[in-house]
Amino acid sequence: MQATVTVNEGRAVIRLQGRFDFNAHREFRDSIDTALAGPAGAIVVDFAGVEYLDSSALGMLLMLRDRARSAAREVTLAGCRGTVRQILDIANFGKLFKID
Repeated sequence: MQATVTVNEGRAVIRLQGRFDFNAHREFRDSIDTALAGPAGAIVVDFAGVEYLDSSALGMLLMLRDRARSAAREVTLAGCRGTVRQILDIANFGKLFKID
């Protein structure tokens, strides 16, 4: 997986590409650190380029949620479609995150 972080208009956008699984742990954690280091008040995780998501990815999203909450930042999941959206729905992540 590839993760890139951009900051624009008071929000940090983490764009993900490829398979979001355990192998992406370090890269995703680094992108979280980058997003939280800046002044952005909100974090958006863009799933438009994600083709696969597993349970370890769900755990990484929960880690992001906890760290963002500690920094008084809100997290939105965007671009969720297909099986990625189904997995998030089955895991009831709509109750934990704003999903656009």
